[in-house]
Amino acid sequence: MPSSETPPSAPRIFTPEYYARMRELESQSWWNAGMRDTAKMLLARAALPSSGAMLDAGCGSGQTMSWFQGDHPSWSVTGIDVAPEGLAAARAAGLLVEQASVLEIPFDRRSFDLVVTLDVLQHLPLDGGDATALAEFARILRPGGKLLVRTNAQAMPRVEDDREYSFRKYEPRQLRERIAAAGFEIIVLGRANAVLGLAEIPREARARRRQAAEYHGILAEPHENAGLIQALCRRWLALEGWAMAAGWQLPFGRTIFALCRAK
Repeated sequence: MPSSETPPSAPRIFTPEYYARMRELESQSWWNAGMRDTAKMLLARAALPSSGAMLDAGCGSGQTMSWFQGDHPSWSVTGIDVAPEGLAAARAAGLLVEQASVLEIPFDRRSFDLVVTLDVLQHLPLDGGDATALAEFARILRPGGKLLVRTNAQAMPRVEDDREYSFRKYEPRQLRERIAAAGFEIIVLGRANAVLGLAEIPREARARRRQAAEYHGILAEPHENAGLIQALCRRWLALEGWAMAAGWQLPFGRTIFALCRAK
């Protein structure tokens, strides 16, 4: 792992602090709740069967697995991740997880009906790691199976790939090309987290002054997901998600979702 000093308020991926912060945000953050709302709308458009097998590729501590299983109790749900800290928390919650990389998924061809991968592609090796992972998703999905991707989008200001920390942000066109090259049919691909995402710009500028790198770890701080302002923020995110899921192309936004079908 890179040895550069990390501000204590911004834990970096694969550290115990990172997964602890993620668990807090998943349970308390209006942003995470709004992202789940958007994912739910996209999965509704996917017209999933009443039962099937889902893989959370890059499951972390398993919050997405628990959320999905709550909505789809007849599905089997499995997770993989490279970080033992996240997997330990997932196992403690009774979830079925395995330590493995999305670059080499330890399951047979056509084992799953749905793959969900959230905020994983941007952290893969810059020399084709995302293409390798997408090919693996295509391999393990059954024909007609669905892939749901969430990843970072280029926004304002534009950033370069961070080779020290293997971190990138995507243009929608770039992600579309890579998904199509892996053999998927794209059902929906678009930006979200547009208007409220503008608030992240000054926070990232402050982080960049502390350390001249494009990847700064998790800058968000957990706050109780309650109150009128938080409720309005979540509803706004959901409105943008609804527009994106309906096929509208937002002109900007700091998150990209893609819903795809395996051929």
